[in-house]
Amino acid sequence: MENHGGERGDISVYGQEYTHTTWKLAAMNLIIRGIDFDLGEANGDTLLNDLHKDLRADFCLANPPFNQDDWGAEKVRGDVRWKYGEPSNSNANYAWIQHMIHHLNDTGKAGIVMANGAMTSNNNNENIIRAGIVEDDLVECMIALPSKLFINTQIPACIFFLTKNKKHKGKTLFIDARHLGRLETAAQRVFDEEDIQRIAETYHSWAETGETEKIYECIPGFCKAVHKDDIAALGHNLSPSRYVGSVEVEEDEAEFKEDMATLTAALSGQITKSVQLDDEIKISLKEVGYDI
Repeated sequence: MENHGGERGDISVYGQEYTHTTWKLAAMNLIIRGIDFDLGEANGDTLLNDLHKDLRADFCLANPPFNQDDWGAEKVRGDVRWKYGEPSNSNANYAWIQHMIHHLNDTGKAGIVMANGAMTSNNNNENIIRAGIVEDDLVECMIALPSKLFINTQIPACIFFLTKNKKHKGKTLFIDARHLGRLETAAQRVFDEEDIQRIAETYHSWAETGETEKIYECIPGFCKAVHKDDIAALGHNLSPSRYVGSVEVEEDEAEFKEDMATLTAALSGQITKSVQLDDEIKISLKEVGYDI
């Protein structure tokens, strides 16, 4: 809000939470910060009992449960939210995605953290739902994240950026950030500030500038803008690795010669040492009566 010259009274926060304790903590957090909010009259199941049916939001941020099964899909069959297809009871990923899309206004944006399977799955109607979302030109950006980035799970994840009124019609930006970050412990990877800034600046330079402004550029192995026809040709696969290609490695002849000289010298030393060891072994064996 400070970056955009706004004030606390300019926004309202809407949300829903299943766990009662978390619901109370969220409310307390917003009260302390003086932000207007509506988290529903009580905690509740978002998919089975939508407490904000008429809400159409400017922005939606969500980190729903990954690959949630047996979530009660039969209780909400034919729901108005399932515009692109009925989600499976064995996996709620596309129930969550369609729920967020349903609650965006005509220019709304959603950022949703999902399990990687949502980008490629062909099970239980998910490829048909994903195809509909792509063909409706809602997928603005896909970001692939590395594994071990979350405390509660080590599996890799991704971020869907969905936009109702994209600046670049018919195109999607793919960012492969799997190689970014560093291992802080054997089980925990973290993004440094420069990693976050690189991803954010790449997205904003794409999403907020026109085709002729030349601020954004595709970087092999990291990012690429792709037309939805090309995405359709790959079965509406939304995995960035299928599009960004490999990292370009510049050949440096001087560096190559230097490296080869170092390796050759090291190998020569190892060969000389090997010959010396062979001679010592022969002498030792001869001393105990074995001549080879």
